[in-house]
Amino acid sequence: MKKTKILMAAALLGIATFVAIAADHIDAPAVAGGTSDITDFYAFRGENTSNIVFVASVQGLLSPGNTAGASFDENVMLEINIDTDGDNVEDLVIQAIPRDGQMYFFGPTAPSQTGLNTNFSSTSTTNAGVVDITKYGESAIVKETGGMKFFAGPRDDPFFFDFNQYTAIINGEAGGFNSPGDDTFSGSNVLSVVVEVPKSMIGGSGTINTWVESKRKQ
Repeated sequence: MKKTKILMAAALLGIATFVAIAADHIDAPAVAGGTSDITDFYAFRGENTSNIVFVASVQGLLSPGNTAGASFDENVMLEINIDTDGDNVEDLVIQAIPRDGQMYFFGPTAPSQTGLNTNFSSTSTTNAGVVDITKYGESAIVKETGGMKFFAGPRDDPFFFDFNQYTAIINGEAGGFNSPGDDTFSGSNVLSVVVEVPKSMIGGSGTINTWVESKRKQ
């Protein structure tokens, strides 16, 4: 399990008025390149302003040409955690679980237990949906169920970062970033799950903390 690094600081702002972004593409050797490796997490107001969109991506730096080697791991669940009362403990979760070419979503629902260990919520929630995982070269498959929308599949990496210039700055070889700089992740893909949820399903005071975890079946 890994939480993305800057999310909690970003999530202290009101979800209705900002885009929360956390990114972590290049990890330590022990976890880099794994099927549970989280790259990005985004939370933002939907085009329908009564909705919130959550986007979680895994398996960064995928080559678009390596279509056979990029797939969701059926032993890994992505869990979006939502804290509605400011105590930094999840009050609601949305779980995404791949099976046989489809992504199953459960929630938002109250978790049976909080923290690192998690039980599947499939037996305890009426909020659920399933969508076919979009394959490389296909148009995006989006499914709408119960006021929620779902997507899962490969996407062009949306995160812009000039890693070489960053390294030069850290090493004292440069004084700042160039404009616009070089996009280190240009031409690479990630595997993304997207769920759009009515705010009425989230509740709370209007401000939430949110983070994502990847959890491997034990």
